[in-house]
Amino acid sequence: MRPQIEKVITEIEKVIVGKRRETEKVLTAILAQGHILLDDVPGVGKTTLALSLKCAMGLDYRRVQFTPDVLPSDLVGFSVYDKASGDFVYRPGILNGANLLLGDEINRASSKTQSALLEAMEEQNVTVDGVSHPLKEPFIVIATQNSVGAVGTQLLPYAQMDRFLVRLTLGYPDYEAQMQMLRSRQNSNPLDTVNQVLTRDELLACQRAVRLVTSKDAILDYITRLTFASRAHEAVEVGISPRGALFLDRTARAHAWLDGRDYVTGADVREVFKDVCAHRVLLKPQTDKTVDEVLGELLANVDSPDRRSLLSSIGKK
Repeated sequence: MRPQIEKVITEIEKVIVGKRRETEKVLTAILAQGHILLDDVPGVGKTTLALSLKCAMGLDYRRVQFTPDVLPSDLVGFSVYDKASGDFVYRPGILNGANLLLGDEINRASSKTQSALLEAMEEQNVTVDGVSHPLKEPFIVIATQNSVGAVGTQLLPYAQMDRFLVRLTLGYPDYEAQMQMLRSRQNSNPLDTVNQVLTRDELLACQRAVRLVTSKDAILDYITRLTFASRAHEAVEVGISPRGALFLDRTARAHAWLDGRDYVTGADVREVFKDVCAHRVLLKPQTDKTVDEVLGELLANVDSPDRRSLLSSIGKK
Protein backbone atom coordinates (compact mmCIF):
# COMPACT_ATOMS: atom_id res chain seq x y z
CA MET A 1 0.00 0.00 0.00
CA ARG A 2 1.36 3.43 -0.97
CA PRO A 3 2.37 5.44 2.15
CA GLN A 4 0.14 8.45 1.41
CA ILE A 5 -2.93 6.25 0.93
CA GLU A 6 -2.05 4.20 4.01
CA LYS A 7 -2.23 7.42 6.03
CA VAL A 8 -5.72 8.13 4.67
CA ILE A 9 -6.87 4.64 5.65
CA THR A 10 -5.42 5.08 9.15
CA GLU A 11 -7.46 8.25 9.62
CA ILE A 12 -10.65 6.69 8.26
CA GLU A 13 -10.23 3.70 10.59
CA LYS A 14 -10.66 6.07 13.53
CA VAL A 15 -14.32 6.24 12.49
CA ILE A 16 -15.06 3.22 10.25
CA VAL A 17 -13.88 0.25 12.28
CA GLY A 18 -13.17 -3.21 10.87
CA LYS A 19 -13.79 -2.26 7.24
CA ARG A 20 -10.27 -1.86 5.87
CA ARG A 21 -10.90 -3.92 2.73
CA GLU A 22 -14.02 -1.92 1.88
CA THR A 23 -12.14 1.34 2.51
CA GLU A 24 -9.36 0.22 0.18
CA LYS A 25 -11.95 -0.48 -2.53
CA VAL A 26 -13.41 3.03 -2.18
CA LEU A 27 -9.96 4.60 -2.42
CA THR A 28 -9.10 2.42 -5.42
CA ALA A 29 -12.19 3.78 -7.20
CA ILE A 30 -11.25 7.36 -6.33
CA LEU A 31 -7.71 6.85 -7.65
CA ALA A 32 -9.23 5.47 -10.85
CA GLN A 33 -11.25 8.70 -11.14
CA GLY A 34 -14.52 6.86 -10.77
CA HIS A 35 -17.80 7.27 -8.92
CA ILE A 36 -19.02 4.95 -6.19
CA LEU A 37 -22.45 3.53 -5.42
CA LEU A 38 -22.78 2.30 -1.83
CA ASP A 39 -25.72 -0.08 -1.79
CA ASP A 40 -26.51 -1.40 1.68
CA VAL A 41 -28.97 -1.50 4.56
CA PRO A 42 -29.42 1.68 6.64
CA GLY A 43 -27.07 2.51 9.48
CA VAL A 44 -23.87 0.71 8.48
CA GLY A 45 -21.79 3.87 7.97
CA LYS A 46 -22.17 4.84 4.31
CA THR A 47 -22.54 8.55 5.01
CA THR A 48 -19.93 8.47 7.76
CA LEU A 49 -17.41 6.95 5.35
CA ALA A 50 -17.93 9.84 2.91
CA LEU A 51 -17.47 12.39 5.70
CA SER A 52 -14.28 10.64 6.81
CA LEU A 53 -12.89 10.79 3.27
CA LYS A 54 -13.67 14.50 3.10
CA CYS A 55 -11.81 15.16 6.34
CA ALA A 56 -8.77 13.00 5.55
CA MET A 57 -8.25 14.40 2.05
CA GLY A 58 -9.32 18.02 2.54
CA LEU A 59 -11.85 17.96 -0.27
CA ASP A 60 -14.59 20.52 -0.85
CA TYR A 61 -17.70 18.63 0.17
CA ARG A 62 -21.37 18.94 -0.74
CA ARG A 63 -24.24 16.74 0.35
CA VAL A 64 -27.65 16.19 -1.20
CA GLN A 65 -30.36 14.38 0.70
CA PHE A 66 -32.36 13.09 -2.23
CA THR A 67 -36.14 13.26 -1.90
CA PRO A 68 -38.87 13.39 -4.58
CA ASP A 69 -38.99 17.20 -4.43
CA VAL A 70 -35.27 17.73 -5.26
CA LEU A 71 -35.15 19.28 -8.75
CA PRO A 72 -32.49 18.98 -11.46
CA SER A 73 -31.85 22.74 -11.15
CA ASP A 74 -30.91 22.19 -7.50
CA LEU A 75 -27.98 20.13 -8.77
CA VAL A 76 -26.85 21.85 -11.97
CA GLY A 77 -27.98 25.44 -11.29
CA PHE A 78 -30.26 27.74 -13.27
CA SER A 79 -30.38 31.08 -15.07
CA VAL A 80 -32.25 34.08 -13.69
CA TYR A 81 -32.98 37.40 -15.33
CA ASP A 82 -30.94 40.28 -13.92
CA LYS A 83 -32.91 43.49 -14.36
CA ALA A 84 -29.90 45.74 -13.88
CA SER A 85 -27.82 44.19 -16.66
CA GLY A 86 -30.66 43.00 -18.82
CA ASP A 87 -29.02 39.56 -19.10
CA PHE A 88 -29.66 36.12 -17.70
CA VAL A 89 -27.20 35.26 -14.94
CA TYR A 90 -26.16 31.72 -14.05
CA ARG A 91 -26.72 30.67 -10.44
CA PRO A 92 -24.59 27.63 -9.60
CA GLY A 93 -26.12 24.47 -8.18
CA ILE A 94 -24.92 22.00 -5.57
CA LEU A 95 -22.55 20.28 -8.00
CA ASN A 96 -20.55 23.44 -8.61
CA GLY A 97 -17.67 23.86 -6.20
CA ALA A 98 -17.71 20.25 -5.01
CA ASN A 99 -14.77 17.85 -5.11
CA LEU A 100 -16.78 15.21 -3.27
CA LEU A 101 -20.55 15.00 -3.67
CA LEU A 102 -22.48 12.74 -1.35
CA GLY A 103 -25.82 11.83 -2.88
CA ASP A 104 -27.71 10.32 0.04
CA GLU A 105 -30.45 7.84 -0.90
CA ILE A 106 -30.23 8.60 -4.60
CA ASN A 107 -33.04 6.14 -5.33
CA ARG A 108 -35.51 8.43 -3.54
CA ALA A 109 -35.07 11.17 -6.17
CA SER A 110 -37.19 11.38 -9.31
CA SER A 111 -35.82 9.87 -12.52
CA LYS A 112 -35.42 13.37 -13.96
CA THR A 113 -33.24 14.47 -11.04
CA GLN A 114 -31.21 11.26 -11.12
CA SER A 115 -30.53 11.86 -14.81
CA ALA A 116 -29.23 15.37 -14.07
CA LEU A 117 -26.14 13.70 -12.66
CA LEU A 118 -25.29 11.88 -15.90
CA GLU A 119 -23.39 14.67 -17.66
CA ALA A 120 -21.55 15.67 -14.50
CA MET A 121 -20.43 12.10 -13.80
CA GLU A 122 -19.32 11.41 -17.36
CA GLU A 123 -17.96 14.74 -18.59
CA GLN A 124 -17.24 16.66 -15.37
CA ASN A 125 -19.31 19.67 -16.37
CA VAL A 126 -22.92 20.79 -16.34
CA THR A 127 -24.84 22.50 -19.13
CA VAL A 128 -27.55 25.08 -18.46
CA ASP A 129 -29.27 26.97 -21.29
CA GLY A 130 -26.68 25.70 -23.77
CA VAL A 131 -23.69 26.91 -21.75
CA SER A 132 -21.29 24.39 -20.20
CA HIS A 133 -19.85 25.02 -16.75
CA PRO A 134 -16.81 22.92 -15.74
CA LEU A 135 -16.76 21.29 -12.32
CA LYS A 136 -13.81 21.21 -9.94
CA GLU A 137 -11.08 18.58 -10.10
CA PRO A 138 -11.29 16.02 -8.77
CA PHE A 139 -15.04 15.49 -8.97
CA ILE A 140 -16.20 12.37 -7.13
CA VAL A 141 -19.76 11.21 -6.58
CA ILE A 142 -20.47 8.84 -3.71
CA ALA A 143 -24.13 7.89 -3.94
CA THR A 144 -25.93 5.75 -1.39
CA GLN A 145 -29.07 3.72 -1.66
CA ASN A 146 -30.74 1.38 0.78
CA SER A 147 -31.57 -2.13 -0.30
CA VAL A 148 -34.65 -2.24 1.97
CA GLY A 149 -37.78 -0.09 2.05
CA ALA A 150 -38.74 0.22 -1.61
CA VAL A 151 -41.74 2.50 -0.95
CA GLY A 152 -41.14 5.93 -2.52
CA THR A 153 -37.99 4.90 -4.39
CA GLN A 154 -37.07 5.08 -8.09
CA LEU A 155 -34.77 2.42 -9.49
CA LEU A 156 -31.66 3.89 -11.09
CA PRO A 157 -31.83 3.45 -14.87
CA TYR A 158 -29.25 1.11 -16.35
CA ALA A 159 -27.53 4.00 -18.13
CA GLN A 160 -26.86 5.71 -14.82
CA MET A 161 -25.84 2.51 -13.04
CA ASP A 162 -23.27 2.10 -15.82
CA ARG A 163 -21.76 5.50 -14.91
CA PHE A 164 -20.69 4.24 -11.49
CA LEU A 165 -17.24 2.69 -11.51
CA VAL A 166 -18.06 0.31 -8.65
CA ARG A 167 -21.00 -0.77 -6.55
CA LEU A 168 -19.95 -1.67 -3.01
CA THR A 169 -21.47 -2.76 0.26
CA LEU A 170 -20.08 -2.18 3.75
CA GLY A 171 -22.00 -4.85 5.63
CA TYR A 172 -22.47 -5.18 9.37
CA PRO A 173 -19.40 -4.94 11.64
CA ASP A 174 -18.24 -7.97 13.58
CA TYR A 175 -18.51 -8.12 17.37
CA GLU A 176 -15.15 -6.53 18.18
CA ALA A 177 -15.59 -3.76 15.62
CA GLN A 178 -19.01 -2.83 16.96
CA MET A 179 -17.72 -2.83 20.54
CA GLN A 180 -14.87 -0.54 19.52
CA MET A 181 -17.32 1.72 17.71
CA LEU A 182 -19.54 1.99 20.79
CA ARG A 183 -16.59 2.73 23.11
CA SER A 184 -15.22 5.46 20.83
CA ARG A 185 -18.53 7.35 20.88
CA GLN A 186 -19.12 7.43 24.63
CA ASN A 187 -17.86 10.99 25.13
CA SER A 188 -16.91 12.33 21.71
CA ASN A 189 -17.41 12.09 17.96
CA PRO A 190 -14.52 10.24 16.25
CA LEU A 191 -15.00 12.39 13.14
CA ASP A 192 -13.55 15.27 15.14
CA THR A 193 -10.27 13.35 15.43
CA VAL A 194 -9.80 12.71 11.70
CA ASN A 195 -6.83 14.74 10.43
CA GLN A 196 -6.16 15.85 6.89
CA VAL A 197 -3.21 13.78 5.63
CA LEU A 198 -3.59 14.32 1.87
CA THR A 199 -4.19 17.51 -0.10
CA ARG A 200 -6.30 17.94 -3.20
CA ASP A 201 -3.17 18.46 -5.31
CA GLU A 202 -1.58 15.32 -3.88
CA LEU A 203 -4.69 13.33 -4.73
CA LEU A 204 -4.61 14.66 -8.31
CA ALA A 205 -0.93 13.66 -8.51
CA CYS A 206 -1.84 10.14 -7.36
CA GLN A 207 -4.55 9.94 -10.03
CA ARG A 208 -2.04 11.04 -12.69
CA ALA A 209 0.38 8.34 -11.48
CA VAL A 210 -2.35 5.71 -11.85
CA ARG A 211 -2.87 6.76 -15.47
CA LEU A 212 0.80 5.94 -16.15
CA VAL A 213 0.39 2.32 -15.04
CA THR A 214 0.69 0.00 -18.04
CA SER A 215 -1.84 -2.60 -19.15
CA LYS A 216 -0.11 -4.74 -21.74
CA ASP A 217 -1.97 -6.35 -24.62
CA ALA A 218 -2.23 -9.64 -22.72
CA ILE A 219 -4.21 -7.84 -20.01
CA LEU A 220 -6.39 -5.97 -22.48
CA ASP A 221 -7.04 -9.28 -24.22
CA TYR A 222 -8.07 -10.83 -20.88
CA ILE A 223 -10.46 -7.97 -20.16
CA THR A 224 -11.95 -8.24 -23.65
CA ARG A 225 -12.42 -12.00 -23.38
CA LEU A 226 -14.13 -11.59 -19.98
CA THR A 227 -16.55 -8.99 -21.32
CA PHE A 228 -17.29 -10.99 -24.48
CA ALA A 229 -17.90 -14.10 -22.38
CA SER A 230 -20.38 -12.14 -20.24
CA ARG A 231 -22.39 -11.19 -23.32
CA ALA A 232 -22.44 -14.80 -24.57
CA HIS A 233 -23.36 -16.40 -21.23
CA GLU A 234 -26.62 -18.34 -21.42
CA ALA A 235 -28.02 -16.71 -18.26
CA VAL A 236 -27.19 -13.11 -19.25
CA GLU A 237 -29.60 -10.69 -20.92
CA VAL A 238 -27.23 -7.68 -20.96
CA GLY A 239 -23.50 -8.23 -20.58
CA ILE A 240 -20.62 -5.97 -19.64
CA SER A 241 -20.58 -2.83 -21.80
CA PRO A 242 -17.52 -1.33 -23.53
CA ARG A 243 -17.60 1.34 -20.82
CA GLY A 244 -17.45 -1.47 -18.28
CA ALA A 245 -14.34 -2.82 -20.01
CA LEU A 246 -12.70 0.62 -19.84
CA PHE A 247 -13.62 0.95 -16.17
CA LEU A 248 -12.29 -2.53 -15.43
CA ASP A 249 -8.94 -1.56 -16.94
CA ARG A 250 -8.84 1.74 -15.02
CA THR A 251 -9.66 0.08 -11.72
CA ALA A 252 -7.12 -2.70 -12.25
CA ARG A 253 -4.46 -0.05 -12.92
CA ALA A 254 -5.36 1.73 -9.68
CA HIS A 255 -5.17 -1.59 -7.81
CA ALA A 256 -1.73 -2.27 -9.30
CA TRP A 257 -0.50 1.22 -8.36
CA LEU A 258 -1.66 0.77 -4.77
CA ASP A 259 0.30 -2.48 -4.73
CA GLY A 260 3.45 -0.58 -5.72
CA ARG A 261 3.62 -1.67 -9.37
CA ASP A 262 3.58 0.22 -12.66
CA TYR A 263 2.04 -2.68 -14.59
CA VAL A 264 -1.20 -4.66 -14.34
CA THR A 265 -1.43 -8.41 -13.76
CA GLY A 266 -4.31 -10.79 -14.24
CA ALA A 267 -4.65 -10.91 -10.45
CA ASP A 268 -5.43 -7.16 -10.42
CA VAL A 269 -8.23 -7.69 -12.92
CA ARG A 270 -9.68 -10.61 -10.99
CA GLU A 271 -9.54 -8.70 -7.69
CA VAL A 272 -11.68 -5.80 -8.94
CA PHE A 273 -13.81 -7.70 -11.47
CA LYS A 274 -16.97 -8.27 -9.43
CA ASP A 275 -17.05 -4.79 -7.86
CA VAL A 276 -16.75 -3.15 -11.30
CA CYS A 277 -19.01 -5.49 -13.26
CA ALA A 278 -21.79 -6.84 -11.01
CA HIS A 279 -24.10 -3.87 -11.60
CA ARG A 280 -23.51 -3.96 -15.37
CA VAL A 281 -24.88 -7.49 -15.87
CA LEU A 282 -28.61 -8.09 -16.24
CA LEU A 283 -29.80 -11.69 -16.04
CA LYS A 284 -32.58 -13.33 -18.01
CA PRO A 285 -35.81 -13.59 -15.99
CA GLN A 286 -35.94 -17.37 -16.27
CA THR A 287 -32.47 -18.06 -14.88
CA ASP A 288 -32.00 -19.42 -11.38
CA LYS A 289 -28.43 -18.11 -11.12
CA THR A 290 -27.25 -14.97 -9.34
CA VAL A 291 -25.00 -12.30 -10.84
CA ASP A 292 -22.27 -13.28 -8.39
CA GLU A 293 -22.45 -16.89 -9.56
CA VAL A 294 -22.28 -15.87 -13.21
CA LEU A 295 -19.26 -13.63 -12.65
CA GLY A 296 -17.60 -16.42 -10.69
CA GLU A 297 -18.10 -18.75 -13.65
CA LEU A 298 -16.54 -16.18 -15.98
CA LEU A 299 -13.46 -15.90 -13.78
CA ALA A 300 -13.20 -19.68 -13.57
CA ASN A 301 -13.68 -20.37 -17.28
CA VAL A 302 -11.78 -17.52 -18.96
CA ASP A 303 -8.04 -18.12 -18.87
CA SER A 304 -6.01 -15.29 -17.36
CA PRO A 305 -2.55 -14.25 -18.65
CA ASP A 306 -1.00 -15.60 -15.42
CA ARG A 307 -2.50 -19.05 -15.99
CA ARG A 308 -1.56 -19.07 -19.67
CA SER A 309 2.04 -18.20 -18.80
CA LEU A 310 2.12 -20.99 -16.22
CA LEU A 311 0.71 -23.56 -18.67
CA SER A 312 3.18 -22.39 -21.32
CA SER A 313 6.15 -22.77 -18.97
CA ILE A 314 4.96 -26.25 -17.94
CA GLY A 315 4.61 -27.24 -21.58
CA LYS A 316 8.17 -26.12 -22.35
CA LYS A 317 9.50 -28.35 -19.57
